[in-house]
Amino acid sequence: MGERLELSLAVCDYDRCRAVLDGRARVEGCRIIPTAMEPEEAFHRAFRDQDFDVTELSLSSFTMLTSRGEAPYVGIPAFVSRLFRHSGIYIRTDRGIDRPSDLQGKRIGLPEYQITATVWIRGILHDEYGVDPGSVAWRQGGLEDPGRTERSPLQLPARIDLQPIPAGRTLSEMLEAGDLDALISARAPSCFLRGAPGVARLFPDYRAVEQEYFRRTGMFPIMHIMGVRRSIYERHPWVAVNLFNAFIEAKRHAMYELSQIGHLFASLPWAVREREETVALMGEDYWSYGVDAANRKVLDTFLRYHHDQGLSGRRVAVEELFAPSTLELTRI
Repeated sequence: MGERLELSLAVCDYDRCRAVLDGRARVEGCRIIPTAMEPEEAFHRAFRDQDFDVTELSLSSFTMLTSRGEAPYVGIPAFVSRLFRHSGIYIRTDRGIDRPSDLQGKRIGLPEYQITATVWIRGILHDEYGVDPGSVAWRQGGLEDPGRTERSPLQLPARIDLQPIPAGRTLSEMLEAGDLDALISARAPSCFLRGAPGVARLFPDYRAVEQEYFRRTGMFPIMHIMGVRRSIYERHPWVAVNLFNAFIEAKRHAMYELSQIGHLFASLPWAVREREETVALMGEDYWSYGVDAANRKVLDTFLRYHHDQGLSGRRVAVEELFAPSTLELTRI
């Protein structure tokens, strides 16, 4: 066997990525040095120091840097994180917030204005319920740890009211104390998890709301993509498709395991039934990769939200995000 290209890799230990991490899904022509890590750490290290050759990326931060011509990575349309986000809106129950439109004009906390989850939530609130992002007082800070800042510098228009929360305070503590009217976050705040009085989800039955959203829109929001260091891609353009194929293969392993009822790979007694119900609603390839018609609609919608919310100074095109060779794979 000839010499292989050595690549460092950072990605969360999702079931759909595990076969790349453990070597069952090989990246042809490459020797992978894997590191499993939480997405927030991968993003911090990718956008600050470019620590890894191949890394999980926030779709939002990557789009922002792409719009400025500053992205150090080239995208690969392996959507390793997808999630409906209606679950991520937490409210004070004593502020007259009875429906989503009541968030208009409120003081709302968020870990970072730029994170993908908050872009989706703001976009959905605007499209579906008429909540203008420019009407909200956005307050940014750490969910549980003081001192969190935006991972990449922002260049927001003046109509967006974004200010840091006071030093030494956290979003969870401020929501519990009543110093925020609401909070949007990918992770549930600790005050909600321990049942603090006066704190609730805006959508208690978020699964039903999210299923209805999918029935109407056909969209399963994309959160994270994979990226390969631009300097490596420019020297070895073949590596983009080889990486993409490996992540597709890894997803096949995960979906096979989820479908096995003879012995359960997931530690949930009705995981197979859950998958069957998901397939009935969303289709067999519900966690699809690549820029097909359905994913293009999701990406186009996200890129519109991103621009409308002031994060990208211009409307980025889908094709700008990904290596051209990954947009249409060989068919046999």
